Amino acid sequence: MPTRIHVWSDYVCPFCLIADELIDRAIDGRSDVEVVHHPHELRPYPTPTLRPEDAYLPDIWQRVVYPMARRYGVAMSLPTVSPQPYTGPAFRGAQFAADHGVGDAYHRRLMSAFFQEDLDIGDRGVLARLAAEIGLDGTAYSAALDQPEYAERHRRASAESAQADIAVVPTILIGARRIEGVAAEGVIRRALDEAGA
Repeated sequence: MPTRIHVWSDYVCPFCLIADELIDRAIDGRSDVEVVHHPHELRPYPTPTLRPEDAYLPDIWQRVVYPMARRYGVAMSLPTVSPQPYTGPAFRGAQFAADHGVGDAYHRRLMSAFFQEDLDIGDRGVLARLAAEIGLDGTAYSAALDQPEYAERHRRASAESAQADIAVVPTILIGARRIEGVAAEGVIRRALDEAGA
């Protein structure tokens, strides 16, 4: 049975993209590891989302995000989408993607779309196009965004996040090791070794 890396993230969290990249590097060549993505909306509707023209986002990107991205060699830029999108619909779509065996590909496609291509992942047309790019039926995907089943599954996943006391994204759980924030490749590998021992 593979060792699981559980990752709680939000599609509008730049640190989550960096964490995804470092996890991918740490598990490269290891067939005994499975990554499981869990949703944690930083600002669920109707909480106002952030605006890139306000002071906070440019400041935190210049001081923290860009230096970290350069250190780890992850290409990304502050999206211009304003205000930043709500990610509830994208997470409902993630449940549909998981049903069709492409949950991980969907997760990575949305992260790269927002932080590397400046696409509005709150726009349903954009979401359907991205879903089609990874092999999903765009029409069925769009329909799933409105189906109560997927809304309920996302609600349950969000409740599980709250029960797990997730307050920071990314939060990474490997065995008994809980890491809040970005973890370097070596930290992830050691945690995997400990979990497998």
